[in-house]
Amino acid sequence: MTATEAITELQRRLTEGLAKIDPHHRLLGRPVSYRVIDGQMLEITYRDVAGIADAELLGVKRIIGRDCFCSVSPQTAEQLTVRFVVPLK
Repeated sequence: MTATEAITELQRRLTEGLAKIDPHHRLLGRPVSYRVIDGQMLEITYRDVAGIADAELLGVKRIIGRDCFCSVSPQTAEQLTVRFVVPLK
């Protein structure tokens, strides 16, 4: 599977999976960006997130289905940035 195919598949799984695990729409519908780092990692960044629970983060990790790194950081006083870094290989 090429990196492009892996990214497309991951995007599809996230779109379908978030509808099931994100009933409060904390990530679903938020601005999201995808960036490939050194051709080996994919950074998925959700912006303008009002809040996030550990259970929701674990749910996203299950959807991703691989070891990944997750960080949550303040964007503004009321909004968070939630970032996942996923190996492509």
